[in-house]
Amino acid sequence: MIISYYCKLCKTTFELENKTKGYNNGMKNNSPWLHQLRKDREPTKLIGDIKTDVAIVGGGIAGVSTAFFILRNTDKKVILLEGNRIGHGATGHNAGQIVSFFSRPFHDLIKEFPLEMVAQAHKLIEEDAWELLDVMYTEAGLDIPLSRFTGHFGFASKETLYSLLADNRLRIKAGLRPKEISVVDHADFLDEAEEKYSSLFKKVSHQEILDKLETKESSFIACLSEQKGVVNSALFTERVAEFLVQAYPERFSIYEHAHINKVVLHEAEAILDAEQYTIKASRVLLCTNGFDNLSIFNKSGLDIDTRFHHSLNAIVGYMSGYLEEPIRPPTAISYLYDGLTGDEDSGKPYVYLTRRAYEYNENKHNLISVGGPDISLEDRRQYEKDHEYPDWAKDELDKFVRTIYETDPGKNIDYIFTWHGLMGYTNNKLRLVGAEPKNPILLYNLGCNGVGILPSIFGGDRIARIINGEKLPPSIFDPKA
Repeated sequence: MIISYYCKLCKTTFELENKTKGYNNGMKNNSPWLHQLRKDREPTKLIGDIKTDVAIVGGGIAGVSTAFFILRNTDKKVILLEGNRIGHGATGHNAGQIVSFFSRPFHDLIKEFPLEMVAQAHKLIEEDAWELLDVMYTEAGLDIPLSRFTGHFGFASKETLYSLLADNRLRIKAGLRPKEISVVDHADFLDEAEEKYSSLFKKVSHQEILDKLETKESSFIACLSEQKGVVNSALFTERVAEFLVQAYPERFSIYEHAHINKVVLHEAEAILDAEQYTIKASRVLLCTNGFDNLSIFNKSGLDIDTRFHHSLNAIVGYMSGYLEEPIRPPTAISYLYDGLTGDEDSGKPYVYLTRRAYEYNENKHNLISVGGPDISLEDRRQYEKDHEYPDWAKDELDKFVRTIYETDPGKNIDYIFTWHGLMGYTNNKLRLVGAEPKNPILLYNLGCNGVGILPSIFGGDRIARIINGEKLPPSIFDPKA
């Protein structure tokens, strides 16, 4: 069977055959995050029917974060069900960046929501979620590498600059701190920009911009700088899950290789079909991208299944990684410029790069990981996690590395890691966090909109508050009726 896919980064349509055999000649899906997980841990499997207060479907960072805050802040009994292994889904196949990025501009969100509600959502992700991350890290007694620093987003167009400056003006109006935006002091539109957006950016030398972006590519004329971080989210998830098992042995259990085929919602409980076993729960949470074979039956009212599945879009993202000497500090940088402009419908894709300390074969290195190419799937069931990594994705990222990041274009680069992951994007490009309006027995903490680490953690805390009976103010992340 031949299926066509459009790559936004390289602006090319590929016809790829029979995905179970691999998209084309390429390499394995070899994630550096999974490489660091425990190899000797035996999974706990379901061995019978279960009744519980809360059943969480999905053992990635969203599911484990949700379990953490429910167990911490309520007296509920929780089980976590993962179809594969903890942290092995999208959580183990991402870029590993910690950023407070929204997929929609601030000025676009206020067309749909009140200014105060949009501002509150940004505060929750930009400030509160970082604090919640610290709570998880500290209380779980983690010692894994987690770095925090000022990262950068570089771009070359006046249109992108004006969009970000318009957001800055609205942020100030809403009582938020403006983002730090730097513009080269010789830009030909500088007088116009100062007239329209006085005091919302600072003028710097071109070399300062290039130094922040760690590039010699002179087309970059501005950058946005803000707090970012890097962490192995799969390792983080695995270690937090281990802590929860030890800290709450009477109230928490994890079951791996537990495939949930359907969820039947009644007025007072949910029944989950886990192949030969049945799980009854007072509340059920979907925290997974593995919903492709999951059917939802609402016995107490209107259809949920069709609307839910039609509200999510599947994107496969591709990343590559190589090692270098551990000399430079951790960083996270994104790049958007004319050479990466996508088609009119998909918007402008960007390339993201992270550098962090990484142990490989018992030696210390820096891992440079880059991502950007992605393809859309009409049917998420087309995705096979073991499909080979395509040569065209590796070539596109290698081209970026050699023209933008590495100062020596002839450098021998060994991409020892090449990986891809399935991301579920909501239609409105906002994470889905809260109770299903048609039956609040079902709740969500999902949607890979923005980079998902901070939203996953924020979502877990919000779900715990809902289950604890708190009356929360409306949010832009609330599921719609």
